[in-house]
Amino acid sequence: MTETTDEMLGRILTGTRVVAMVGASTNPVRPSHFVARYLAMRGIRVIPVNPAQEGQMLGSERVVARLADIPPEAAVDMVDIFRRSEEAGAVVDEAIAALPALRTVWMQIGVVNPAAAERARARGLDVVMDRCPKIEMQRLCGELRMGGFATGVVSSRL
Repeated sequence: MTETTDEMLGRILTGTRVVAMVGASTNPVRPSHFVARYLAMRGIRVIPVNPAQEGQMLGSERVVARLADIPPEAAVDMVDIFRRSEEAGAVVDEAIAALPALRTVWMQIGVVNPAAAERARARGLDVVMDRCPKIEMQRLCGELRMGGFATGVVSSRL
């Protein structure tokens, strides 16, 4: 198993331009929603993938049902998986088959599937498991401080 280093994370996060987010939600209280929003604010195009919300809008992007629905010219270089660990293998297999520009498979916090990771690595892809790109980007860019809170004034007053 390949170790995930800060150097690797930095390379992935600075080089990624288009993310297909499997399990993205249009519900603003879901973690996938605010991760997608954050990445988009950082200049990364996020294509939401969720069959239950197909056709709805998440930011400026229309939700698609499957990775195979994303046209090749979208040039997705990372798939971000917000699904259960046991479902990650099927997502990785679909991503490998449907996304010709894919360079990275990213499994969110709590998502670990070593067999899927090995299949992706065998195809020459970078793999990150059990981490969040939003948190890692904030951590590596100095946006997070002790306790995971953003810098700035913390107050109980509104």
